[in-house]
Amino acid sequence: MKRNKAVLLVATLLMSTSMMFASCKNTKTVTEGTINTEVTTQNGPKKASKIVHLTAAQMIEKIYDYKANPNKWVYKGDKPAIIDFYADWCGPCKRLGPKLEKVAEKYDGQLTVYKINVDDEPELAQVFGVQSIPMVLFVPAKGTPIQTMGDLPEQDIENTIAKIIK
Repeated sequence: MKRNKAVLLVATLLMSTSMMFASCKNTKTVTEGTINTEVTTQNGPKKASKIVHLTAAQMIEKIYDYKANPNKWVYKGDKPAIIDFYADWCGPCKRLGPKLEKVAEKYDGQLTVYKINVDDEPELAQVFGVQSIPMVLFVPAKGTPIQTMGDLPEQDIENTIAKIIK
């Protein structure tokens, strides 16, 4: 009798799990540091992300060579940027993420939104002095970045973008 209950429990769990996976299809494509995620739901496909995920090597190549210029900010980009230092497990980071997705879509072509996972890139977290996440740098095309901490309200994000887009 106990064995039948255990078999029934396992079968029920397996069926529930397979039904969950059958209802939502996820695909991920990685291209030059950009993770484009398309989710197909009952309402159809969702747009791909415009946020670029950076590694330390890509940071040095595209944004700032902190090894060549350890004491001076020298931005390599040609348009303003937002750099979000985050972690997958961080609640405030998860709440900030969708806001930055909207910004990336709204300001496409005017600025670039980058994300750096501090767990995957501890060297970058150290170089930029990340002590709390999310930490966001708003980088003007010329000048010094503006550093913010925490899950920013949308209006604060917009106000800070206005300062870096001139």
